[in-house]
Amino acid sequence: MKGVTILGATGSIGVSTLDVLARHPDRYRVVALTARGDVERLLQQCLAHHPRYAVMVEEAAARELRAKLKQHGEKTEVLAGARALEEVAALAECDYVMAAIVGAAGLLATLAAVKAGKRVLLANKESLVMTGALFMRAVRDHGAELLPIDSEHNALFQCMPGGYRAGMQPPGVRRLLLTCSGGPFRGWSREQRRAVTPDQACAHPRWKMGRKISVDSATLMNKGLEVNEARWLFDLPAERIEVVVHPQSVVHSLVEYADGSVLAQLGNPDMRTPIACGLAWPERIQAGIEPLDLFSVARLDFEPPDVGAFPCLGLAIEAAKAGGSAPLVLNAANEISVQAFLSGKLRFTAIAEVVDETLQRCALAAVDSIEAVLERDRRARRLATDFAVKLMEQPA
Repeated sequence: MKGVTILGATGSIGVSTLDVLARHPDRYRVVALTARGDVERLLQQCLAHHPRYAVMVEEAAARELRAKLKQHGEKTEVLAGARALEEVAALAECDYVMAAIVGAAGLLATLAAVKAGKRVLLANKESLVMTGALFMRAVRDHGAELLPIDSEHNALFQCMPGGYRAGMQPPGVRRLLLTCSGGPFRGWSREQRRAVTPDQACAHPRWKMGRKISVDSATLMNKGLEVNEARWLFDLPAERIEVVVHPQSVVHSLVEYADGSVLAQLGNPDMRTPIACGLAWPERIQAGIEPLDLFSVARLDFEPPDVGAFPCLGLAIEAAKAGGSAPLVLNAANEISVQAFLSGKLRFTAIAEVVDETLQRCALAAVDSIEAVLERDRRARRLATDFAVKLMEQPA
């Protein structure tokens, strides 16, 4: 029986992971669950799954959870703080770690799992975007097993040659095709996009996701981050990774081989499929997904992305090509601007403006340590915040 730690248990990926685990109590046991501050949801998860440890990043939330678990007679030990995330990611009794904390906040805990030699189910793309070669070197040096959970990267992984491991350059592969639904604003005019509200941006037409990643999907930044992630997962230059808009979200990605063959992975848009794949690989287990009905889908459409309308995608692709600190600066500026947009302080189209300005103002350089990554990240966030504030002060 495999022990599983879920970093970010109360988010959409964490919830879906617990759903899959609950279907296979003979194969998996929950060792630790973590959350930032959602006490009620983590409480219910602890009562249902009885982990040995629960972590709340916020101290006050940890005290509240500890008291409530005691009232229910639960023996789950509650830990507090960001360092506790790293501790439960490296537990000896934990075999698999679902890395599902959104954004840069998940970096150190994900790296702790890698350095402990775990099977890391990577749903936190920002960790890899920020650290690139450093992350992949740690995977190799510590004997960790990396399995991508983003639906697109998991699809690419499934289409790779037999025996493939993340981080290897796949033999015979000419190109990776990352599919993209196009988000809720495909075909909208600039005036319409300028007036987009947070609730509109979070209403994805195909996927049920958290608010931050929903906004990233609406700006197509999420796809740009995925290009950066794929560059490291599959050891291919950004020039050999292409984004394809596919509104039905049935084909999750494609791999083009040198002989002209194109392999694709299809399925209903539900994150439990890649989660189950990552948990059981190379086996296959039930995930609770309805079979794909091709007759009801009826058609599959593909088109190139409109980078002019969605400049975040172009900025992310250029960052992937530039390398060095460019991807981490991109990510930092995006996190700052998306947070400002979700709080109602920044207009939707200004997200790309903040990212572009930050990339131009932040000196780009190679990063050769985690300390350098964190320092560059802090510097980029300060620059992005300053520019976002200036935009907020401008008339609408």
